[in-house]
Amino acid sequence: MNPTTPNPAFAGPTSTVRAASSGAGVAGVDIALLLEGSQPFAPAGIPGWAERMIRALPQTTFAVVVLIDDRRRDCTATANALPDNALPDNVLHLETHFLHDDEPAATARRQRADAPAFAEAARLHELLRQRGPGGNSGYAGAGAAMRELMGLLIGQPLGQPLGQPRDDRGDEGPLSEHAFLHSRQAWDTIVEQYRRYCSDLSFTDYFWTVRTMHRPLWRLARIAATLMPARVYHAASTGYAGFLGAMLRYRHDRPLLVSQHAIHTRQHGIDLFESRWQRENAYRNEGPRRGDAFALDVSQLRCCRDLWLRFFESLGRVCYEAADEIVALYEGNRLGQVQDGAPASRTRTIPNGIDLPALAPRRAQRPARVPPVLCLAGPVVPRKDVKTFIRAMLTVARQCPDAQGWIAGSEDEDPDYARECRGLVQNLGLTGNVHFLGPRRSDELLPQVGVLVLSSISEALPRAVLEAFAAGVPCVVTDVGACRELIEGVGDEDMALGAAGAVVRIADAGALAREAVALLGDGERWRAAQRAAIVRAERYYTEHATVASYRQLYRHLAAKPHADAGARGGVGRPALPATSATMPTPAGERLSSGRCPFAGAP
Repeated sequence: MNPTTPNPAFAGPTSTVRAASSGAGVAGVDIALLLEGSQPFAPAGIPGWAERMIRALPQTTFAVVVLIDDRRRDCTATANALPDNALPDNVLHLETHFLHDDEPAATARRQRADAPAFAEAARLHELLRQRGPGGNSGYAGAGAAMRELMGLLIGQPLGQPLGQPRDDRGDEGPLSEHAFLHSRQAWDTIVEQYRRYCSDLSFTDYFWTVRTMHRPLWRLARIAATLMPARVYHAASTGYAGFLGAMLRYRHDRPLLVSQHAIHTRQHGIDLFESRWQRENAYRNEGPRRGDAFALDVSQLRCCRDLWLRFFESLGRVCYEAADEIVALYEGNRLGQVQDGAPASRTRTIPNGIDLPALAPRRAQRPARVPPVLCLAGPVVPRKDVKTFIRAMLTVARQCPDAQGWIAGSEDEDPDYARECRGLVQNLGLTGNVHFLGPRRSDELLPQVGVLVLSSISEALPRAVLEAFAAGVPCVVTDVGACRELIEGVGDEDMALGAAGAVVRIADAGALAREAVALLGDGERWRAAQRAAIVRAERYYTEHATVASYRQLYRHLAAKPHADAGARGGVGRPALPATSATMPTPAGERLSSGRCPFAGAP
């Protein structure tokens, strides 16, 4: 496919295809980056992980596929507003797809189904869902099942070359999207599955949950059938992006890299379910029957959530089985991947890094006296548990009346929760101590902060903590994700640096306040925590080391003549190639000392 020509398979309201002019005439790319849930290129502000990685590897060419839940989300396609010259020069192709856009009523028609196709799909569904030692039912079986499933979805059965339409069906296979949505066979299948597995849930909720979960698979199959080839496919999450990566890996017989930059597979499924349920609740209440609120009781909500969890755990296992390399941000996350079905021999840890040269100079801007300022940096959302921070400030203010609590983050993501937080500040009489600053640049804010506070109930490897370390600010954090590793270190050498702050239990406002006051009130302890934070950031968490690790990983995978399915029994890895024509290593570049991010797991 010519990357500068819009793909006709995506014409219409549900997708956007764009390309940089530098991609003209290019038949393929080095890396196809598959993202879910966010845009990689922001028209303003600090770029995200994907954009930083792309810009840090200017000699590596990328195609970027962005999968967004639906058009109604607040994070709409910001890429649509970007001029072509705003894309990095090495991005030769960019596609945005809305997975859950509603189908126009005029297209909803009764469809004649292919009964054998439904039976075959049920068999493949069970095969892909099975879990054996070290992953699914075995690489060869999973690969054959994935190829056959793609054939059923888009009309290219096993044994017929992918890319060649099946008979006269065009891009609709024997198990077409219309058949799934509108055929009697689909209805009977859903009813039978409901009676067998989920009769405790109301049938209406089960029916719509199953349709919502499965419908994106057809769009993913069409993307996989038409996306330009790449030397390496990189899915930056499991879920739908990982499933797309698996299809591309089996279609092109090229390696798949899976990295999880936020949360593990289970939490990913929970978050998608909860966000979608909340939006559906709001959308239904905005309709003609506003007074008829869409609400599930606790047991119904749990059943729906369990459906989503099982579905995304299955997608995750398929993704892990297809992957040649699986990257986690920290050791606890890697162990979670193995528990979720990832073969341990293919897992490794590469922590995110921060731009140390941009933040280190801010240390010189700090005042001589440690400012009595506690700052929570992040969006005002339940996951950040901002209310616990506010309650902690009540205790802090009683002991230190001059103390200030800053909440630096957007209030747009969950306006109701933000209003509740503002109301809590009012009710506790903290309007003189707690201030909502809105989004702020960390390099401008951190020199004025005494302690960074993270009260979250869920995190992976929080960037806010790394930025605070680089700027010389100790932290008080909850015991979630990699937070304990960041504060206390990993391994003897790292732990010998000392604690860069303190770790407390989730939702313990008293402990949060005590540790913050103790740090602010003890100059010697604060300076020791600052030293540990700075050295830990410089030694283990630089963006330079992260980019070097991914560059080596990309080169290692791209150098493979093919995906080498027969050699992937979970035994070892081939050595890194010495050179790569399209992804060279800059002279003198090496990985950071101490732990080696590229080292495979034991």
